[in-house]
Amino acid sequence: MDTKNIMIVGVGGQGSLLASKLLGKLLVDEGYDVKVSEVHGMSQRGGSVVTYVRFGDKVYSPVIEDGEADFIVSFEKIEAARYVKQLSKDGTVIVNTQEIDPMPVIIGAAEYPKDVLTEMKDKGVNVDAIDALSLATQAGSAKASNIVLMGRLAKYFDIPYEKWINAIENSVKPQFIEMNKKAFELGYYC
Repeated sequence: MDTKNIMIVGVGGQGSLLASKLLGKLLVDEGYDVKVSEVHGMSQRGGSVVTYVRFGDKVYSPVIEDGEADFIVSFEKIEAARYVKQLSKDGTVIVNTQEIDPMPVIIGAAEYPKDVLTEMKDKGVNVDAIDALSLATQAGSAKASNIVLMGRLAKYFDIPYEKWINAIENSVKPQFIEMNKKAFELGYYC
């Protein structure tokens, strides 16, 4: 199989590292060669966080170049716009509709861009937008937005639902398994 490329992008504290761990485990269990690379940036101060997940028969590098991402899973709208240049021509951006003000907006030096998703769609980008925050809250915690987005991503793969659930059970702390399974279900069936 050709190498597939997934970028997980967000803001520090949104759970992108857990999402990449879950995805990596699932893909290894499916028998793929998997490379995961995390770029933390200013993650602990609310800055941009990027994780590359590449998988296939044989993967030699963890880095995804411009125009190579089959999927970008974005935990926030501006982050989707920031990395859309890395999306392949036929790729899909799965994006949480949540808005998190970056520092320039917080200090009043800029305004949050209007119509970010519409601008991407107008440029021909395949955008799959989901209110992951509301669904995560419905599942029991706003912190489960990352798992809602993994549920939405799962719809694009031929990997059985039960195997995704197994990856969740093996990736999160026992006390959070049921909540995360619910969050995944909401993202998958939404």
